[in-house]
Amino acid sequence: MNPANISFWWDSLPEELRTPLGGRLVSDVDADVAIVGAGYTGLWTAYHLQRLDPGLRIVLVDAHVAGFGASGRNGGWASALFPVEREAIARSNGTEAALATTTTMIDSVTDLGSTAAAEGWNIDWAHGGTIVAARTPLQVNRAHEEVAHAAAWGLDAPTFLDRAQASALMRPTDLLSATYTPHCAALHPARLVRLLARTVVERGATLVEHTPVHRIESGAVRTDDRTIRARYVIRATEGYTARLGGLRRTLAPIYSLMLATEPLPAQVWDEIGLADRATFSDGRHLIIYGQRTADDRIAFGGRGAPYHFGSDIDPVNDRDPRIHRALWATLLDLFPVLAEYRVTHTWGGPLGVARDWWPSCGLDHDTGLGWSGGYVGDGVTTSFLGGRTLADLIVGVDSPRTHLPWVGHRSPRWEPEPLRWLGVNAGLQVMSRADSAEERRGRTPLSASIVTRLLGG
Repeated sequence: MNPANISFWWDSLPEELRTPLGGRLVSDVDADVAIVGAGYTGLWTAYHLQRLDPGLRIVLVDAHVAGFGASGRNGGWASALFPVEREAIARSNGTEAALATTTTMIDSVTDLGSTAAAEGWNIDWAHGGTIVAARTPLQVNRAHEEVAHAAAWGLDAPTFLDRAQASALMRPTDLLSATYTPHCAALHPARLVRLLARTVVERGATLVEHTPVHRIESGAVRTDDRTIRARYVIRATEGYTARLGGLRRTLAPIYSLMLATEPLPAQVWDEIGLADRATFSDGRHLIIYGQRTADDRIAFGGRGAPYHFGSDIDPVNDRDPRIHRALWATLLDLFPVLAEYRVTHTWGGPLGVARDWWPSCGLDHDTGLGWSGGYVGDGVTTSFLGGRTLADLIVGVDSPRTHLPWVGHRSPRWEPEPLRWLGVNAGLQVMSRADSAEERRGRTPLSASIVTRLLGG
């Protein structure tokens, strides 16, 4: 695949950031740390390892190119969102651990931005927060509940905005109220991943591209005909984990699709708002997400694409005309002024979801095997934290990060097919139909409440 076709983000990269950074694996290699997957997780692990121990021999290997996966396709939200509710964390690990997870995620947003600034990376960073519009009475109720829930934990975000306050930030149709949190930044995801990759290579890491890995094991990474031998082997494959031998049921690859408009003129932005490039969503059940890009487009995405039988991952799944039409209809419903303008890019890709919806990272010092992933679409900041945590674990730094409840967490495996296909797609359908049912009946279907609880509530 031509990298420019991966996403709008890749297509808008300057030529110097598309320059190949690594070649194929042509011989067996020895390393201190071998990292499978050259996206955010793998690259942040290498980056932080280089800061802690510059002498380490680090090899990263990717089936395609650095940033081919979700790191070069996502919505560009560096948020403090963590897929597991605080109550669920507290039940298993205590209230202090739950709060520590939240505060660490908040700090990690700032740390990511500070790191990019210190490195001189131009990633179109705009720390404008997130606004979530409430456009129905039930969404208003949920907004109040979310704010009250955060306050009960002693948190000052999100805050509730009435209609006038909300419309000062964003002006979708049917706006009743909103919530706002400052703990999110918009960014250009492909710029971040390519600048990060270039940096770790310049500092001595070896990047191997266009080299599919078939199996990882203690002390070794196996490709078609070559082996990378290393004391530590790190799995950083997220939505592509199912392609590794013996790991098909570890993470389910769930597709999220996106589109981007052409650059929009100033008068359109006067109607829409988003002057500070706050990321945006609304209170529906089926997730949507958007941002105003640095060149004045809207990049907008959402769930709803089906899970593909057997954890299938194929470029044909990246573009689904039916889902992309639905996304465009949703965006037009939010901002009818866009009807006069074009969609210039459509794309998508898989994200990784564990059976219990928990992200996790960890390292077994006996086997040397480590991992981080299962971010459920909240991976920009979480992968930064995961890479930093893995570096601490490998080098032996006893930091507060290494004691967070997701470290060492072991999720159950997904059910075998066809149960996996039936269950995942049934859940997606329930959440999609719940929004329609709310509009018709004015109440939340019981099925949506049950699925919400099952997915980490």
